[in-house]
Amino acid sequence: MAEAAGYKAQFLCSGLWNGNKTVADIEADELSGIYPHIDPIVPGLKAEIDEAAHQVSVSFAEDMPPRVARHNPVTGCTSMPIGWTNDGRRLPGEALERAPAGSLDDRPWPMGDADASDPRVMMITPFDTLIESAFDAKAFGGKTSGVVIVHKGRIVQERYKQGHDLHTAQRTWSVAKSIAGTYVGFVRQKGFTIPETPIREWNVPGDPRRAITVDNLLRMGSGLESDSPGNRTDAVYMGAGEVRQWTTQWPMLHRPGSTFRYANNDILLATLAARDAAPDLHPHQMFDAIGMTRTWAETDWQGNYILSSQVWTTARDMARMGLLYLNDGMWDGQRILPAGWRDYVTKPSGPQPDGPFGYGASFWLMNRSEGVPADAFAAFGNRGQYLVVIPSRDLVIVRRGYDKAGDQFDIARFTAEVLKQIR
Repeated sequence: MAEAAGYKAQFLCSGLWNGNKTVADIEADELSGIYPHIDPIVPGLKAEIDEAAHQVSVSFAEDMPPRVARHNPVTGCTSMPIGWTNDGRRLPGEALERAPAGSLDDRPWPMGDADASDPRVMMITPFDTLIESAFDAKAFGGKTSGVVIVHKGRIVQERYKQGHDLHTAQRTWSVAKSIAGTYVGFVRQKGFTIPETPIREWNVPGDPRRAITVDNLLRMGSGLESDSPGNRTDAVYMGAGEVRQWTTQWPMLHRPGSTFRYANNDILLATLAARDAAPDLHPHQMFDAIGMTRTWAETDWQGNYILSSQVWTTARDMARMGLLYLNDGMWDGQRILPAGWRDYVTKPSGPQPDGPFGYGASFWLMNRSEGVPADAFAAFGNRGQYLVVIPSRDLVIVRRGYDKAGDQFDIARFTAEVLKQIR
C-alpha cells in the first residue's frame, strides 16, 4: 500500500507541475497500465492536491501518515519518506536557481521553438500518412502520445495525441540512463576529473569494488548484485529511498567488465560519481545550455539525482538532445560534450546483451536492425519512450508513448519506415 501511495503521489505531482497535465489525463496515462502489484491499488487511494504549495499527499492507512511529493521549478518533484514533516527547511532542489520553463521559447530552433519546421515537407504526403499510423496501435503497437522527426536540423514531422502538445512533458523512464551518460560527458567537458575509483564508499583497502570504473557502470558491466532481475529499484522509485544509501551497499559477484546486466543501480552510481566530482554542476545546467528548458531531472529528498528513470521532458527537448549528438557534442558554436563522446557512447565494449539491440555506454545500438544504418543508436525507456539518432542520415526520431506490457511500439520497424521517406 505504501509503495502504491508513493507512486501515485509522485506521478500526480510530476504530471501536474512538470507535465502541465490534468488529473484526468494523468490517471488515464501515467496511472494506468502500471506495475501489476500496485495497479489495482492506486485508483482507490485518496489524493489531496495543494495547488498553492505544489504538493500532493496520498493516504494509504488510517494509522500512518500519507505519502507526500513536493514540486519545485528546478528539479521537479521529490518523494518524501513516510513520516516526513515540513519544518520550513528547503529541500536541496529548492535551493537551486534556474530560469523559468520556456524562457527561451522565442529563440530560433533548436535553442527555442521559433521557425522549427521545414515548410517544404509539412504537407500531406506518404510521410504524413506514416506518422499518423504511429498513433494506430494496429500499425506499430503501443499507445503513442507524440512523434517528432528532425532531418538536417529542422522538424519535418510532428504529431501529438489529443491533450498533448509541444510543451507537454512526460517521464522518460530509462531514456534517463542515456541522459545520465550525457551528463557524465558534460562534467568531463567542464574540466572535472572523475577518479578511477569513483564511489567514495568503496575507496577503502581490500574492497574489491574499488576496481569498478565509471566506464563499467555506463556499460552495465559493474558485476554488482542487486535485489531483483533487471534491478527495478522500487525502494528509490516508490519508497523515497536515498540513492546513495540504496546503491552503494551491493556486493560484487563478477569481475567488472566481464558480464552485461542491465541495472538501474549502475547508472545511479555513475551519476553519483559525476556529482561527487562536480558538486556544483547540475543536470539542469546542461539542459538549459541546449534549450531543454522543459526538462526536469528529479532527485531523492537528499538531493541525489534519480537519473536512471526519473526525468520529465518534452518530445522537442528529447529531439534537442539527439541534435547535440548529431553535432558530436557541439551546440551553437560551443562544445557541450568532449570531442569524440558520440563515438565513445556508441562503441560496444565487452559482453553484449541478448536480443535485437547492442549496447554502448548508456545508449542502445541499432546495428542489428533490418533496414537501419549500422551507425544508428538510441535511448530506450519503459512505456515506449524512444530517441533514435542516425548520424549518416542526419536524422533524429522521437517517439513518446504510454505503452502497456505486452503491447510495445516497434521502434525498429518504424525507424526503417521513416528512413524510406527521408531523402
